Order: sequence, then C-alpha cells, then structure tokens
Amino acid sequence: MRTNLMGYGRQELGEFFAELNQPSFRVDQTFKWIHQRGITQFDEMTNLSKSLRSQLNEIATVKVPVIEKDLLSADGTRKWLIRLEDGNCVETVFIPESTRGTLCISSQVGCSLTCSFCATGRQGFNRNLAAGEILSQVWLARNLLRIDVNDRPVTNIVFMGMGEPLLNYNNVIPALEVLLDDCCYGFSRRRITLSTAGVVPGIQQLLKDCPVSLAVSLHAPDDDLRTQLVPLNKKYPIRELLDSCREYAAYDRRWRVTFEYILLSGINDSPKQAKALVKILSGIPAKVNLIPYNPVPGLEYERPDQSTIDAFRDVLLQSGIVTVTRKTRGEDVDAACGQLVGMFRDRTKRSSRLGSNSLPKKIQTTTSAGASL
Repeated sequence: MRTNLMGYGRQELGEFFAELNQPSFRVDQTFKWIHQRGITQFDEMTNLSKSLRSQLNEIATVKVPVIEKDLLSADGTRKWLIRLEDGNCVETVFIPESTRGTLCISSQVGCSLTCSFCATGRQGFNRNLAAGEILSQVWLARNLLRIDVNDRPVTNIVFMGMGEPLLNYNNVIPALEVLLDDCCYGFSRRRITLSTAGVVPGIQQLLKDCPVSLAVSLHAPDDDLRTQLVPLNKKYPIRELLDSCREYAAYDRRWRVTFEYILLSGINDSPKQAKALVKILSGIPAKVNLIPYNPVPGLEYERPDQSTIDAFRDVLLQSGIVTVTRKTRGEDVDAACGQLVGMFRDRTKRSSRLGSNSLPKKIQTTTSAGASL
C-alpha cells in the first residue's frame, strides 16, 4: 500500500524524504505543491527530479476523499458531504462574508458527546478523523472555491463541525501544524478557532502544544442547567472550565476566549440568566456569541423571539462584554450550527436507541435557590 502524504506534517515528511536520501528542502517543495497549488500528481511537481517523481509514484500517493453532495444555500453558504475511504461521510461548511470566508470543518465521524440540542451528538459516533482527513476538508474547499492559484477564499478555519476536537487530540494537533505552516496554508493562530464543549485537560495541553483561538460551548450560567444541556459538565464543571479559560486567555493579551451560547426558548434565555452569565465571566477577556437555536428534527426546543434575544444581548453589552448575535446561515440546507449530521454507522447505537420520532421532555431548569424558571 502506498503512503498517503496528505496527512504528513513537517517532521513526518522530513523523515520520509530522509529515508529516500533526499535533501530537507524537498519538504517545502512538496508542501507547496500539495497544499498551496492543490497538486496531487507527482508527475506535475516539476521542481522534483524526474527520478524522485518516478520513485514517489511507486511508493506514495496524495489522496483526498470525494464529494458526495454539494449543497448551496440561498444565502450563499455551501455545504459538502464528504465520503471517506471507509464509506463514512462527514460534513464541511463554507460561510462567505464580505470581508472573509469561514470554513467549518469536522474532527470526528459523529460525536461521542451527547449535548441535548445537537443533531450530531444525537446521531452517535463512529471514529476519529485522521489528520489527513481533517486537512482534506480544507484542501477540497480551497480547490473547489478558488479562481486561480493566488485566490484565497478561505480566510478563517473553525473546528466547529462534527465532533469534539479535543477528544481527537493526536490527529487535530498535526493538522493544526500544517494549517499554520507557511509552506502549506499559512493561517495565523488568530484565524483558526478550535471549539470545545469543555475538555479541560485538552484546553490546558493545547495551550502548551499549539495555541490557537479558543471557543467554548457554554450554553448555561450554572452547573445544574449546563449538565442537562452538556453532560460533559459532570466531569468538568463550570468553575474548573473557566479557570482553564483564564489561563488560556493569559497567553496573549490581545486574545479573547469566545463563549458560544445557544439560546433555547424558555430554557436559558432569561435576563436573570444573562446577569448570571455576566457574573461567571467576570475577569475573563471574553466574547460571547449568542446563537439562536436552529431546529433539529426530533427535538422540541424552540428559538426565542427576537425581543428575548435582544434583551439577553443587551444585558451582556451593558456589562461591557463584547457580544454578537450570530446570524443563522445555511439553515435551508441544514448547514447551521447544531444541524450537521453526515452519514455513518453509529458504533454507539445511540441513534437507534433514541429513535427518529422520540421527543425528549423539555428540561425543567431551576435557579440556585431552587425556584422554577
């Protein structure tokens, strides 16, 4: 079986060429052909010697997954269903804006977490994506979108697709290193955002190994409610999570930790909860992304009305917290936040246990004093 170089980082590719008795500059040359020019055929890599190209054709390949579906939303958002070599499929979303283009990529086939409002978690979990499968999403998007070799339609990368990136740490870090490498994609650390449901040891290790912009799926201002919405909170409660966020933000004084907060009607959207959120974020350089809930079949959550959303936002703004209400994009092709599902075999059997028609009871939330909200 030929070696697929798509997922190789700088060290791996250096070792690969060293075994072939090739000079180290072959790494930069090959990186540029694959990741900057989108070339996968060695015969087209013209600054490699003819003998090396012939040798690479025998022992190596540059292979990417195939596009199963290409869906275009009315608002310009584009979603790809990408079929992997084992037949599983993941989803990748491109969100164009006037000044930037954001690519939302997946890190797992499904998700091992069980956040109650998320279609991906409801669908179950199959496996982690390899580094090459993560990078292939960026490679495919860049080559499908660009007009010429100098065009850069993808300006920002967000690990906010299917899966929990910090539970696939050993593949996400090598992928990040290639995305940051100037001979590959050359993204700055501030233009790559990794979103986590709150895997505290992963946050701490990311700070040491490869710090990029951090986003945390918070969704509630107290442990009781957050545990119901994000069961991972049982293992890493809010206080422990926020302590790790303070440490992370201290890495660069220009950085803010982004806190994602999905607004669920009658669940976590009251002014009182907004004030509680202000309190727990005190002392953290923070930005809050308010995300009006995007409908998921089989779930009875509802999106708050605009006045409720605005009232929640205003409490945060008046406290001095940078707050943005995220505009829903790609909802008509199920490409909005929380709607990604892919196509894969669920090894956890979670999807069959829940059933397509099962409707969970609405969460009954209480304040710390025990009064019903």
